[in-house]
Amino acid sequence: MLASGVPAHAEFTPRPIINDASRLNPTPVARHVALRAAPADDIVGTIRQEIAAARTEGRPFAIGVARHSMGGQSIPRDGVAITLTGGHIETDRANMTYRVGAGMRWFEVIRALDAQGFSPAVMQSNSDFGVGSTFCVNSHGWPTRYGPFGATVRAVKIVMSDGQLVECSRTKEPELFALAMGGYGLFGAIVELELDMVPNALMQPTYTRMQPSQFADAFVNAVENDPAVRMAYGRLSVARESLFDEALMITYRAAATQPSPLPAVVDHGALTGFSRDVYRLQTGREWAKNFRWFMEASVSPSIAGAATRNTLMVEPVVNLASGDGTRTDILHEYFVPPDRFNGFVNLCRAVIPKAKSEFLNVTLRYVDADPVAVLAYAPQKRIAAVMSFSQEISPEGEVDMMRMTEALIEGVKDLGGAFYLPYRLHARRDQVRSIYPRTEQFVAAKRRLDPSLVFRNMMWDVYFA
Repeated sequence: MLASGVPAHAEFTPRPIINDASRLNPTPVARHVALRAAPADDIVGTIRQEIAAARTEGRPFAIGVARHSMGGQSIPRDGVAITLTGGHIETDRANMTYRVGAGMRWFEVIRALDAQGFSPAVMQSNSDFGVGSTFCVNSHGWPTRYGPFGATVRAVKIVMSDGQLVECSRTKEPELFALAMGGYGLFGAIVELELDMVPNALMQPTYTRMQPSQFADAFVNAVENDPAVRMAYGRLSVARESLFDEALMITYRAAATQPSPLPAVVDHGALTGFSRDVYRLQTGREWAKNFRWFMEASVSPSIAGAATRNTLMVEPVVNLASGDGTRTDILHEYFVPPDRFNGFVNLCRAVIPKAKSEFLNVTLRYVDADPVAVLAYAPQKRIAAVMSFSQEISPEGEVDMMRMTEALIEGVKDLGGAFYLPYRLHARRDQVRSIYPRTEQFVAAKRRLDPSLVFRNMMWDVYFA
């Protein structure tokens, strides 16, 4: 029976709900607009209109592509959310650069460059992510010897809060460039980027097994002193009882014979399905963690073959996705001075085994110093530890993750390192300001360049507002 006074024809229209890769942030927005950039479309004009409407309505505005962040960094609660896809790509062989629309995914970029014999200088380690988003989080990759992604960005075009389209670089509007690099979309909507590219090449891996105490010196030496090393990463064993007892360094050099043409890029290898199954088996099964380590450290060196640079970089993160609706994969990332890496190993051994979440993987990468970004996580060279955990989707699971994260951040702070901002918003504000000492400069510039605070997201609300 209808309540008295409610018309029989009344309809309820729910607000759009968007989420991110954490699956823990279902958030209502006033409008969710999907924009696919096509040559005939005026994407900049449409974005200007939506920014103006958000400003008039007093609503926050945020633009995203794949929303692989995990703390609502691309979500404007009760605001205007734009999902941008597609775009264009134009190469400049003379300058070894390419211009690309911000909504392009990295697998689209790689396929386009691969056909011309080129490869991105740096990108995120998986290819599902959007190019503009990579600049907003200033991600890093594993080609050497580079700093974060921003080190390979020549220029970006940004739609500001007043609708103005600004192109900025290290020499043109350098303040805006440094703020927007790793600025999480808080200064404007990125619509186009000019990026460095390099020749594609066939790469051959070398596996070196060692004690964790030897890793930092061996890794830095390989990256900095062997010019033949073009790509490099490391792993550590993750079983609880033998956490970080062994380390593995994988380096890639150009193969002695370079076929012409190179093999076309492929986004999965022959063992992709098997690797995913073993990876997913690790949750609640210590034997599976030991088996995966055996496969990676003992079997892979004997069966791994050469692959092109583009094929190594194009693997999508969905290849490791879980089908378990009761759990979610949560990333952490820490940046540690190489001479404090052993302290980081000890910190993790003390903190991680106590948590209920399942530790699935850690990948170690070299990140050169970033002298540009205001919110720089690597003001000097760092070893990055990209860590993946499987968390139960429940209040208990969230509390457990929060406690572990806060303890790891505090320990990394004491080591002179940093944590990465695009993940769960579990840091304390004092930790953010201590680890990112230019936070107040960042916030003051935000209020000056966007006085109406049009560009806002959940991270702004928690850490900066």
